[in-house]
Amino acid sequence: MSELVTGDAVVLGLRPARLPSRALALAIDMAVVWTVYLSVSVGLAIATASLDEAAGMAIAVASFLLVLVGAPIAVETLTHGRSLGKMACGLRVVRDDGGPIRFRHALVRGAVGVVEILMTFGVIACIASLVSERGRRIGDVLAGTLVVRERVSAGRVGVVPPPPPWLVGRFAGLDLSGVPDGLWLAIRQYLTRMGQLDPQVSRSMAERLAGDLAARTGAPAPREVPPAAYLAAVVNERQARDVRRVFVGADGSGGGAVAVAGAPAPAPAPAEGGVSVAAAPEAGGSSSRTGFAPPA
Repeated sequence: MSELVTGDAVVLGLRPARLPSRALALAIDMAVVWTVYLSVSVGLAIATASLDEAAGMAIAVASFLLVLVGAPIAVETLTHGRSLGKMACGLRVVRDDGGPIRFRHALVRGAVGVVEILMTFGVIACIASLVSERGRRIGDVLAGTLVVRERVSAGRVGVVPPPPPWLVGRFAGLDLSGVPDGLWLAIRQYLTRMGQLDPQVSRSMAERLAGDLAARTGAPAPREVPPAAYLAAVVNERQARDVRRVFVGADGSGGGAVAVAGAPAPAPAPAEGGVSVAAAPEAGGSSSRTGFAPPA
């Protein structure tokens, strides 16, 4: 599901970063990190000159772990996958489904990077990137991440359309924990390019993806909802949960409603044991704003 091929033999996928651009970004990052590490090491050596050898060795190991390992992990976590070198080269680390990485992804990448980058001077990482179809090193494979290009021409940038207002909040009761990253990626790729496809091909792809998504969530897709609108509404629900987790849960204020991708505020919370009832369509319809028409 990492690549979805349409009936017209069109492959929908992310644009993985090439090895030269990744190597340049890594060189910039390593130059910055090693400069900081050497500066910190010299300062600590002067400050701890009176300590015994064992204490000096412990401080040296701690500085190595904090600066060369901990600092890149912290930077990737706080910037959601954009280190200084990646920002300079227009790259970004994302999850396999195209979403932003979290601490656990950066931790795995950083831990494996000690071996395949620091200890082997990047030789293992280069070999793995050349062998991998999408240019992933071993840390990316284990973390479930991918380095992609952010700077693309304006005509090729795809945006996931927001769902129609009458579907926002309707699927708040769905269990999305069983949906794999590959299926999320395929759905997002389809939604960003469905306007470029033949209508019949687009409809068949939407029906297949909606069936796969319904099977993973354990709840059938509503018959009255078009498959493409159903996919957009569920993706919007997942994004809303991510936003609430980051911006609402952090201050302990609870799960307030959060609008995503320009959509209006979600409908009230669902009744116990099922999916909430959709809000009524706005007067005048919303197809011109979302690309989806309300059901007849």
